[in-house]
This record gives sequence, C-alpha cells and structure tokens, in this order.
Amino acid sequence: MTDTEMSTPTPSTPTPSTSGAARSLVAVGGRDTDSAIASLAGMYAGKAWYSRALDQDYWFKYVGVGDEHLSIRRSQMHGYLRGDVATEGEVVVQWLERGEARVDVGGDEVRMRPGVPTLFPVERRFEMEYQDWDQRLVHLRRDLVLDVAAERHLVDGTMTFDRLTEPGAEAVAQWRTSVAGALRALREHGDGSLAWHEAQRDVARALLRMYPLQAERFPAGYSTRSDGRLRAAVEYVQAHAHEPLTVSDVAQAAGLSVRGIQESFQRAFERSPMTYLREVRLGRVREELRTLDPSTTSVADVARRWGFAHLGRFAAAYAARFGEYPRETLRR
Repeated sequence: MTDTEMSTPTPSTPTPSTSGAARSLVAVGGRDTDSAIASLAGMYAGKAWYSRALDQDYWFKYVGVGDEHLSIRRSQMHGYLRGDVATEGEVVVQWLERGEARVDVGGDEVRMRPGVPTLFPVERRFEMEYQDWDQRLVHLRRDLVLDVAAERHLVDGTMTFDRLTEPGAEAVAQWRTSVAGALRALREHGDGSLAWHEAQRDVARALLRMYPLQAERFPAGYSTRSDGRLRAAVEYVQAHAHEPLTVSDVAQAAGLSVRGIQESFQRAFERSPMTYLREVRLGRVREELRTLDPSTTSVADVARRWGFAHLGRFAAAYAARFGEYPRETLRR
C-alpha cells in the first residue's frame, strides 16, 4: 500500500483515536441505494440525491481519517450516483483513481480524468454525477487555508480560486507528496502531534500551488518590522469592514498620521486605504452572494448591508473586480 492509499475498515470496526494512530472520522458501507444516500448525502449537505445499480453487484464504501482541520478520505461505489452538493466551511480537492465523474454539471462543468485533482466549487451548491468509481478526497477547513494563505497574501476573509485551469504536473506532484506526508505523520505520530499540525499546513500550501488564491500578494518587505504598522492597519480594516470607517480610524489603529497611512498604502498597494476598504467589502458581498439562497436573497439588500448605496456604481465596480455581475454570482 502506498502512502497515498488508505485501507478501508469495515463500518463496525472504526480505528480508535490514539496518540500514534490515524483517527477514523467515518467508515460506512453497504449494498443498497437507500443506505448509500442516507450515509453519504449528509456529509455533503445533499438535498436531491439519486443512486441506482449498474448490475446485480451494487455496493459502496466511504472511509475518512484526520481531524476537523484536515481529513483524507476514500470513496468507492460500484453503481451510479448524482445529486447536489454544498461544502460549507471547507475546501475540498478530489481525484479519481478510476471511474467517471462530472462536477458542477450544467455550470462550470469539469469532467474528471483519473489522476487529475479537481477543486470542488467553494462554498456554493453544485451538481455532481459519478459512476463506478474509486475516488480520493482531501477536506481542508476554510480557516486553515486562509491562515496559510496569509503567509503570502493579503487575505480579507474571502476565498476565490481559478479552479477551471488544470494544475501543472509539478504542482500535482507536490500535492501528492504533501498528502502522503500528512498520512504518514497522522499514522506515525497521531492527530495531537506537531508533525501532524505542520503536515496540515504543508497540504494547504500545496493546494495554493495547484489552485492559486485570487488575492493580492504582499509587497516586498511587508513582513518586516518596519511595516508592522501597515500590517496592523490592514488587519484592522479586515476586522472592521462591516463598520463605518474613516481614514482617521485606520491611521489611529496603526499608530500613524492620516498622511502617513495614506502614503503607506499607496507605496505598498498602489491604492488608498478607502479603496482597499471598498475592495474588502466587495469581497464580502461576493462571499454572501455565493452562499445565500437566490430565491430569498436580494442583491440590493446585501449591497446596502456592506455600505453600497448606489446600486449602479456598485454593480459596475463588482463586475470590474470579479468579471461578472452580482446577480450572476447569486444565481450560480
């Protein structure tokens, strides 16, 4: 068995959690469609799932190890399954060892190819279809990904990836190495170990190499001591974007004069503090539109909640930043 493989324990004998063993989060299996839907749909907030046999030998197995920050899973079925999926608070990468699959059916559809990692649409509901498959999945908590992304990016609490561009061979190789290393750390040291903690962060870094976060990178020297006040200002804007802020508020939080904070933002980011604040708020609007129910959500209400009173100017600014209008985001 290679490091990227997992054994499949029976549902009645989950692996216990110890300091030196992988903790089984889930282990289910069966031979009928009703139990498959009941067991699997709940893990992915499924609402309209359908499964059927391909022949007389229908079966499914699903096992996962890890913890609430990172879990590594294997899903298998000799059968057909389709339905809707929502991954809330997580980023999920999956790949096929064999079988057929389509993700985001009818939307930004991706046809899976064995061995090629694919990123699930992040924090929005989508359609999937699978047939006779052996699949690996890695679930990373949103907070873990954002924390690792903050090592190199200006993170404002939102996550947007270019998931439709197939990752390069080198990035995929790094991903497989990091996942294999995480499984080793979990198996040999346990989920309370420093080795497991660092392995989780390495998997998140590998994810960001495969699917770069669409966020601005820090300027050179941003992490040095001399730029500590600028970092404090950025963090203040991100934490208080939902409040009425002025340049004076941001300057005071950073311990700089108004002129000083204006010059710092312009030098580092080529924009003013208030322009940066507007971009953070646009990101928060996008995050809400991607997760809220379009049948009960008004774009105007969300925009106004984040301080955009002129809806025409808001829609134009949104489209310029994200390449689509807010109503299109809401309907996807």
